Amino acid sequence: RGAPGTAALGRAPVPQVGTNLTDLRLPRRVTVRELGGCMGPIWPSYYSECSALLFVVDASNPTQVSSSCIQLLSVLSAAPLASVPVLVLFNKIDLPCYMSLVEMKSLFRMQDIVSCATQPITMLETSARDGTGLADVLQWLRTTLKDPC
Repeated sequence: RGAPGTAALGRAPVPQVGTNLTDLRLPRRVTVRELGGCMGPIWPSYYSECSALLFVVDASNPTQVSSSCIQLLSVLSAAPLASVPVLVLFNKIDLPCYMSLVEMKSLFRMQDIVSCATQPITMLETSARDGTGLADVLQWLRTTLKDPC
């Protein structure tokens, strides 16, 4: 999750300061563990049980871009996550002050990050408040976490 850890998947967009578990049916049951940005120091304790990673960035807050980028680079360089698919969500696109996907990709230097990363990285724009992009997130999860048989 990106700093400051914003709620996703259709819940109210409030800052996430702890950890929440949510079960989804995609069609098989998948547990999503939501960790707030301030929980960064304990994130590594959950890496070994991670099958896919959703990293949420507040696209309406340019002052957090650098810290979010540093957190993303830290996550991508963690050995247990070397082959875990990553979905970077640029959230809060419903706000008038949001930065576009093109702007966010440029600020994060996503082309460089993607070319150096060992794991596949996908990027989407979302709004947890109005649900924009939610269907694409769920489709990414279904495709990424498909049953092995």
